[in-house]
Amino acid sequence: MASAATGATGWYRGRVKAVPSGDCLVIVAIASSKPGPLPEKTITLSSLMAPRLARRGGVDEPFAWESREFLRKLCIGKEVTFRVDYNVPSISRDFGTVFLGDKNVAMLVVSQGWAKIREQGQQKGEASPYLTELLRLEENAKQEGLGRWSKVPGAAEASIRNLPPSAIGDPSNLDAMGLLAANKGVPMEAIVEQVRDGSTVRIYLLPEFQFVQVFVAGIQAPQMGRRGAVSDTVVESELTTDDTNGDAPGEPRPPLTSAQRLAVSASAAETAADPFAHEAKFFTEMRVLNRDVRIVLEGVDKFSNLIGSVYYPDGESAKDLALELVENGFAKYVEWSANMMEEEAKRKLKTAELEAKKNRLRMWTNYVPPPSNSKAIHDQNFTGKVVEVVSGDCIIVADDSIPYGSPLAERRVNLSSIRCPKMGNPRRDEKPAPYAREAKEFLRTRLIGRQVNVQMEYSRKIAPTDGSAVPSGAADSRIMDFGSVFLTSTGKVDSDDAPSSVPSAGSQQTGVNVAELVIGRGFGTVIRHRDFEERSNYYDALLAAESRAISGRKGIHSAKDPPVMHITDLTTTSAKKAKDFLPFLHRSRRIPAVVEYVLSGHRFKLLIPKETCSIAFSFSGVRCAGRDEPYSDEAIALMRRKIMQRDVEIEVETVDRTGTFLGSLWESRTNVAVTLLEAGLAKLQTSFGSDRIPDFHLLEQAEQSAKKQKLKIWENFVEGEEVSNGADVENKQQEVLKVIVTEVLGGGKFYVQTVGDQKVASIQQQLASLNLKEAPVLGAFNPKKGDVVLCYFHADKSWYRAMVVNTPRGPVESSNDMFEVFYIDYGNQEEVPFSQLRPLDPSVSAAPGLAQLCSLAYIKIPNLEEDFGQEAAEYLSELTLNSGKEFRAKVEERDTSGGKVKGQGTGTILSVTLVAVDAEISVNAAMLQEGLARLEKRNRWDRKERQLAFDNLEAFQEKARTNRCGMWQYGDIQSDDEDTAPPLRKAGGRK
Repeated sequence: MASAATGATGWYRGRVKAVPSGDCLVIVAIASSKPGPLPEKTITLSSLMAPRLARRGGVDEPFAWESREFLRKLCIGKEVTFRVDYNVPSISRDFGTVFLGDKNVAMLVVSQGWAKIREQGQQKGEASPYLTELLRLEENAKQEGLGRWSKVPGAAEASIRNLPPSAIGDPSNLDAMGLLAANKGVPMEAIVEQVRDGSTVRIYLLPEFQFVQVFVAGIQAPQMGRRGAVSDTVVESELTTDDTNGDAPGEPRPPLTSAQRLAVSASAAETAADPFAHEAKFFTEMRVLNRDVRIVLEGVDKFSNLIGSVYYPDGESAKDLALELVENGFAKYVEWSANMMEEEAKRKLKTAELEAKKNRLRMWTNYVPPPSNSKAIHDQNFTGKVVEVVSGDCIIVADDSIPYGSPLAERRVNLSSIRCPKMGNPRRDEKPAPYAREAKEFLRTRLIGRQVNVQMEYSRKIAPTDGSAVPSGAADSRIMDFGSVFLTSTGKVDSDDAPSSVPSAGSQQTGVNVAELVIGRGFGTVIRHRDFEERSNYYDALLAAESRAISGRKGIHSAKDPPVMHITDLTTTSAKKAKDFLPFLHRSRRIPAVVEYVLSGHRFKLLIPKETCSIAFSFSGVRCAGRDEPYSDEAIALMRRKIMQRDVEIEVETVDRTGTFLGSLWESRTNVAVTLLEAGLAKLQTSFGSDRIPDFHLLEQAEQSAKKQKLKIWENFVEGEEVSNGADVENKQQEVLKVIVTEVLGGGKFYVQTVGDQKVASIQQQLASLNLKEAPVLGAFNPKKGDVVLCYFHADKSWYRAMVVNTPRGPVESSNDMFEVFYIDYGNQEEVPFSQLRPLDPSVSAAPGLAQLCSLAYIKIPNLEEDFGQEAAEYLSELTLNSGKEFRAKVEERDTSGGKVKGQGTGTILSVTLVAVDAEISVNAAMLQEGLARLEKRNRWDRKERQLAFDNLEAFQEKARTNRCGMWQYGDIQSDDEDTAPPLRKAGGRK
């Protein structure tokens, strides 16, 4: 049972688990080679007889309680050395000598007068080896009047406890509800008298000695099973027959009687104990049995059973029994009784259970976590400035590590483990939920433009329809990234916003947790995650903030009606209604507004709180590049960084025919149009006059500065070539790109990639940083037509972005199934096996392709299947693709009839004049000169610039015709229908 001290002499070591009476100890082994609870032995002190405690329906013998308490306080939980002196088979009891250190426990008890020596007449050998000394000590105690030998009149009667009915086996009169009402939440002193199972104890409540059964709140340990009425005695008998001390054999016991065998067989037919039930019970016994504890009553169940928390001493501190059981895998968290406890205690229990499950401790050994659609994100922390607040639980942050103004810098971050009211969707006629606007405004006023630290924590696959979680294999889904955001400085954070909780040990919290601010103000709730579902690293702090908001009745936890705000959206109404609203905006010169959305570099959606309306607003006299044009995205990105959701001032001049208000806009007293012009991302357009534009001289200076520095749209600007007509300033002919040719198709079409574009460098950097794994498992990755994936290109053994153009019929069955893909950054297209494809992160795949489809302006080149089509394609490749040169592509026209990019040869086509940096003539002219192209037909309504281009190119075509080059080798080419001029209209009226 216990570790042998000197096995040959019969002395063993153990630890005192229980003290049933003033002369009896239950001693448990220090260690054992067998699994499960440690063996134990009940030892009655040899030759001693202590007063007996009250049994069912009886009363204490005088000084019985004091005797038991003396021995309990002396020995409980302490390591002792013991030896069995003799055994009385008739009562199946072992009598022995116990030493506490070098003190004989029996002598200590007798010397204090708490036990008497058994009368002589015992059989030979049935006496303590120290009987003579014990008799001497008893005589001394009698003479001094110690303990039960007290000479004080009435002391014996006074020592008998006045026990309530519950203490002597009659719990019917116990008022559980009254007891709870009088003592709820108040620590009560108690002594644990019995452990029924790991989470159920029977105790004496002091000083009234109410004997009650308490279920430990918030947990449930494995059940001990049902046993027959006699089984407790039989099991106790069996326990005492275990090995007495470690590997030392136990002493022989008499065979069971017929009645005992019957009881054992009856109990065997009952319910067996749950796995780890005995271990859980033993764990509780070793910590609280016969110990002084504090009980905090939490509630009563429907059967009037008391539910409470049990705290036991551990050195100078106290420990929570429920938490210890859960942490060690001996109990599970139970929601219904945990709801009676304080939030902090509930959080600790839930967290402890999760850790026990993760570590598969004891009762969780075979635990299999449920499937989860969340995936942890590691080592993706970054710093940046908040650009946009999408809702109370979602923001967009511009990453500082990506060049300023780049559209790729913006990262959407959903706040981990919280949920705020939804903003709704005006397109689906969904109105914002109560407190949704307030939550968004709360974050906007505190975060926009502020520096933050972001700790990415997990991602989830979400169904786009309703936001619910979907299985990982679902096709129609999107990935949402979640993280914790921290304000690095708290200058604008109100004093009552600051979280009162302290970050958990080992966390890297650097600043104020934004999610905690939102929850603390009552603008959201904390998500109750399932087991093993990824969650915020600061989950406990969020729950504490929610508890404070609930107790303070803040926001959505308030009983008050939510605030109502009606906004008139003039961006979705008719232009007439917008014009009718113009006089209201003219009443004040400068009007406060908030930029709700950046529609383009010069056009915005503004909220005017004073007028409770939203309007479309555009800079007066300033225009940026249109959608899909060069520098359009950069202009939008710059405006998002500068004014998105900022407080601004506007001065409205007029409203155009589409209902867009025109005027000037200031942020922090700075005219924002000046910022655009200085960056070279916009042009002045003064065709309608500039008299009413405020700060017009500043706008002109800004544009001139950008021109001199040749910034962005002015990179190819030459002084003196600017036309005077304001309407022509936006002419697409002024757009010149530095490009390299990446692919040549038939019919004079080819793909180019812009040189020096930040998007190119950023995407290449992201692709280089990808950690590619083995080929995906069949069925887990199913690319669909139109998906952007990662594809391995054999020619240079590298990975590139590619769009799936065609897929095999049905699901992928083999790694050799062929897919047709289009490399969106280079323009080439090929068929590849499934094994060469990999899924691509949405943050990389969402960026538009870098390859731009172009054609040579003003000329017609035969298709591959036509005469000289093959020669033309080869010559064009020789001039461009194979030369490795950089070119200047002057955009003459833009054809958007091709729609979106769906593969090679689709999408917007730029008609360009292509000139090599070191060449004297354009590629357009070279193709004409070789007789591999011909001029398009002229039209009398062509603009002046087009006519001038035709004049210049006609000389090269004439040279090819004269020299009989290429398609001109047999003379003039017959005009096709497209080049046939329309018939002249006859003079005169109608027929």
